Amino acid sequence: MHEFENMKVRASVKRLCEHCKVVRRKGVIRVICSNPRHKQRQG
Repeated sequence: MHEFENMKVRASVKRLCEHCKVVRRKGVIRVICSNPRHKQRQG
């Protein structure tokens, strides 16, 4: 999980711009984006 160390962990994730993608993997919801500040993780 080290590549996600700068990611915010939130109670709810939402897309912050049109480049954000919401990804669901093994019960973890993630937002991945071309803007690294928009990366988020839930779960």
